[in-house]
Amino acid sequence: MADIQLFGRILISCEVHALTGLHIGGSSTGMEIGGVDNTIIRDPLTNAPYIPGSSLRGKMRSQLEKVLGLPQNNRIGQVTIHTCKKPEEYHRNGGCPVCHIFGVPGEVGATGPTLLLVRDTPLSEGSKKVLAQAHTDLAYTEIKTEVAIDRVTSAANPRILERVPAGAVFAPAELVFSIYQEADFERFKYVVDGLQLLEDDYLGGYGSRGSGKVAFRQISVAARSAQDYSQHHAWQTFSSLKELEAAYADLLRWARGVIQVG
Repeated sequence: MADIQLFGRILISCEVHALTGLHIGGSSTGMEIGGVDNTIIRDPLTNAPYIPGSSLRGKMRSQLEKVLGLPQNNRIGQVTIHTCKKPEEYHRNGGCPVCHIFGVPGEVGATGPTLLLVRDTPLSEGSKKVLAQAHTDLAYTEIKTEVAIDRVTSAANPRILERVPAGAVFAPAELVFSIYQEADFERFKYVVDGLQLLEDDYLGGYGSRGSGKVAFRQISVAARSAQDYSQHHAWQTFSSLKELEAAYADLLRWARGVIQVG
């Protein structure tokens, strides 16, 4: 790998609003017989649900792979993702945007650093208070019972699903995008597109049955330059992705003005 120089970072902070019930699976260890079949992931210190950065990042990646029509050629556990297997694939036609942004396995040589970092997103303090006062089925969550019907015998097979209720807000969600070369400014558009693709699809499980619709709100954009990394340059806050996308050309000009490459 060639020498690496970080020129700066574009920082996004926002709220994630659950528009329908949200289920991001956790461990069912310790659940009693007759209890919840599908539990959510929780912070072990506060018992509050949160959105793992890997869930946001993974969904953005999978949606971009579909839009770009990339081959699903790397099996990881029970899922298959796209990975450039050779350096020439990674660099072809200006570089694979997905592998540049989200990274490739270490065994693929002559690549570059991963550009996008996505942090875990906690349940907001406001939503904690509201849900604590709402006397939900479990701490901060609701129980949704789904029934599968046998098409032949008509026998019912109920399944019990735990979800964070619609209306809950997770914040702050933080995305950090690093700039190592001029081409990375153009690659940042894929991050914005990935957020929109996720918003139009779903987050977590059971999306085809109504769960997981989310919206990104109060999106703040800032940047730091390697020339004076202690200086935080705040730009604008947008109420929605639609507003951010409408101002994207201005955002790119501003980011290039703050972060000097070369």
